[in-house]
Amino acid sequence: MTMTRIPLAGVIGAPVAHSRSPRLFQHWLRKYGMPGHYIPIEVPADRLAEALKLMPHLGFVGANVTIPYKERVMDIADQISDRATLIGAANTLIFRSDGRIHADNTDGYGFIENLRQSAPDWSPKAGPAAVFGAGGAARAVIASLLDVGVPEIRLSNRTRVRADKLKSDFGNRVQVFDWVQAGNIVEDAPTVVNTTSLGMTGKPELRVPLDGLQRGALVTDLVYSPLQTRLLREAEAQGCVAVDGLGMLLHQAVPGFERWFGMRPEVDESTRAAVLR
Repeated sequence: MTMTRIPLAGVIGAPVAHSRSPRLFQHWLRKYGMPGHYIPIEVPADRLAEALKLMPHLGFVGANVTIPYKERVMDIADQISDRATLIGAANTLIFRSDGRIHADNTDGYGFIENLRQSAPDWSPKAGPAAVFGAGGAARAVIASLLDVGVPEIRLSNRTRVRADKLKSDFGNRVQVFDWVQAGNIVEDAPTVVNTTSLGMTGKPELRVPLDGLQRGALVTDLVYSPLQTRLLREAEAQGCVAVDGLGMLLHQAVPGFERWFGMRPEVDESTRAAVLR
């Protein structure tokens, strides 16, 4: 008789020990009583292509990709989704039974689903979104905000040239402002997003003046360590709806889990608690 393989998945990066994804996936596998394992996989840069091409033959059904490989896997994959192409990075790989690798990006999906779950009254079409930062995460955020109908993105980054590049990629709905003006972009913006690492444990604070925040605006920070950053504390104090970044991590994992293990998991309080433990 043929034994069916237990499906394997994991997260690839360097370093990867800090990743919370293994806790998240093991929680879902246990909760739903599904066979499978999800492990952290640290791969040296010069062995990335070799490791990825071998994984489908070792029983892996897919993998998440984290820093610094989100762009590099695009050159190795056999097929790339439109979303990943637009963002220029992939965070989710699906391994086909014939060994072919499909690359997707679910960061934008996770970002929007987190806002919809945490702030059900949020209306993307209500006005411009202020976005701090112009790295890989900003690309996913901007693509998804434009996709759900935000009329204009006001973008500010410490290095202006990176923000200008995003404007040239995403078009006229993106307006770029110098970092010294970053405090001005939040005025009358119903959506405010920090995609930088500023405010993260061990990094400098996000020192943008926030007195222009509109009462009732949705303010979200992709940083989730700490869960409540200075940006979110100030936003709450000014009567805004503050949404932490942990939900994006949880929601971006849903499509991958569903593709790999055949069931759509739910993001609920027990999921958050499992990852925060």
